[in-house]
Amino acid sequence: MDWVSDNDEKDSDNFSWDTDENDKESPANSPEKALEAGPSQPSLYSHFIGMGFHRDMVEKAIKENGEGNVETILETLLTYSAIGSNTLSEHEDVLECEDAPERNPVGCSVTSDEDFFYDDLLDSDDSLDEDFKEGLPKKDQKLLTLVDMGFSPEEAAAAIDRCGVDSSVLELADSIHAAQMAEEPDGTGWGYSRPRFEAAEGSSYCSARKKRRLMEEKRRLKRSCLSQRRGDYVKRSSMDFEDAPMVIPKPMIGFGLPYEKCITRRTLPEAAIGPPYFYYENVALAPKGVWDTISRFLYDIEPEFVDSKHFCAAARKRAYIHNLPLENRFPLLPIPAKTIQEVLPVTKRWWPKWDHRTQLNCLQTCIASAKLTDRIRMALENSSDPPTPRVQEYVLAECRKWNLVWVGHHKLAPLEPDEVEMLLGFPNNHTRGGGISRTDRYKSLGNSFQVDTVAYHLSVLKRMFPNGINLLSLFSGIGGAEVAIQKLGINLNLVVSVEKSKINRNIVRSWWEETRQKGDLIDLDDVQQLNGDRLESLIKRYGGFDLVIGGSPCNNLAGSNRHTRDGLEGQHSSLFYDYFRILDLVKCIMGQSS
Repeated sequence: MDWVSDNDEKDSDNFSWDTDENDKESPANSPEKALEAGPSQPSLYSHFIGMGFHRDMVEKAIKENGEGNVETILETLLTYSAIGSNTLSEHEDVLECEDAPERNPVGCSVTSDEDFFYDDLLDSDDSLDEDFKEGLPKKDQKLLTLVDMGFSPEEAAAAIDRCGVDSSVLELADSIHAAQMAEEPDGTGWGYSRPRFEAAEGSSYCSARKKRRLMEEKRRLKRSCLSQRRGDYVKRSSMDFEDAPMVIPKPMIGFGLPYEKCITRRTLPEAAIGPPYFYYENVALAPKGVWDTISRFLYDIEPEFVDSKHFCAAARKRAYIHNLPLENRFPLLPIPAKTIQEVLPVTKRWWPKWDHRTQLNCLQTCIASAKLTDRIRMALENSSDPPTPRVQEYVLAECRKWNLVWVGHHKLAPLEPDEVEMLLGFPNNHTRGGGISRTDRYKSLGNSFQVDTVAYHLSVLKRMFPNGINLLSLFSGIGGAEVAIQKLGINLNLVVSVEKSKINRNIVRSWWEETRQKGDLIDLDDVQQLNGDRLESLIKRYGGFDLVIGGSPCNNLAGSNRHTRDGLEGQHSSLFYDYFRILDLVKCIMGQSS
């Protein structure tokens, strides 16, 4: 027989099985027709001029690449701006350079090029500028506004792609700052020249009304400390992190386990010392360099690598970065069982001697199919007793992969949702009922915290906050952090829970009501919409947050995802930067109000 397993259901949220299709651009008009159309009829030509490139530069790039590939044209334009004046030598009579102390890589003053273009296109009436923007698509309007604020076109376009066209200008600017910090080589400035497209003082484009608007945007931007405090957060080493990634310790016991000798002291950077305290979690076995990057953003704090097999009967290799004290930790009682047969005693009767598993592997968001378990049953029935080594090897490989347990003679089955809840430390029926399907239960549980592990780390809060805490829970899922804190006997005076899944929000709301919590639960659906104004309002109303906790999506980090394992640049896992952005805003706003 050919021992090949299959699975009927593939979890699209945990694994990116599909590829994103690029939006198809409609054919653009020629440069000549664009000039005839004017600003009221935006074309490919005016689109790139609107990004801040010179008209002659745009015309040359379109002629070289044709009109069918917008990305290639943009790449060519950026190349022109970076490699020198030779690329446009044939247009030297048009691009007249003016003497200036600061010049762009092409050799001409950026502001003089800007003036040349806008003087021709817009004349001196600022209302024409507004009319021109209104005629553009929403994406181009925001791109122009970001360019006005001093960001380069490529930075602005990348931010809009990351955050979406409906994001506010402030959120887009925050995203650009986060990306800048990830690229900055020494924390003091860019490692290579980047073109800036800023309107010159006194030019027709830089009208009084526009100046006032830009100043207002910049004042709002300062509410985020990202740009002001890069040097504190981004401390790049000269080493290549791809060649020397952070070493994951073995065994994964973090800074210590219950009832064992542990590290009780560590030195935190001054900027990391609470309040507020923070706690960030994600998969330990991420692509190279990921935890180095996360650590640098979170104040250069060393991650605490922990495998939950030391707290329950299932492995769950995770890393945690936090600024909590290490002294006086204590575990939840009673201590959970740590072997399969202790947790699931009904399996003991059917467990064969040749299956030496004592613990389960990481609990995932999908389960084995009925076809697979039936194929295993047939293989065992058609083999000897005990099975041949080849059959044993096949069966054990599938058992480890899918966490199958013995439920009868030659019968294996995946864990039930109630059993997964128990292994992860949640109350009975935490995800059951309320119209939630079995598939949704597995998905929600597979993406959750292991409650006992998290509770051990958070246990230090009980002495520190005897009157209860205010919690900001980002990517809160089914409320693993909230359940851990409640099990520790800490009152939840306020929980602001931010979770995209409506199903998960309903689970948390149901748990909140069933446990008769006396505090306030505010649930929001998108971390990207949580901005400085909303945070300032909440902090002013409730007096700040004591703990900011969260674990951003691991879709692009998990080793089981072989399709889009793109690290922190992936569509989902890049939301880590929103955790950092929000934490930074909370610290900044609370620091100003103290």
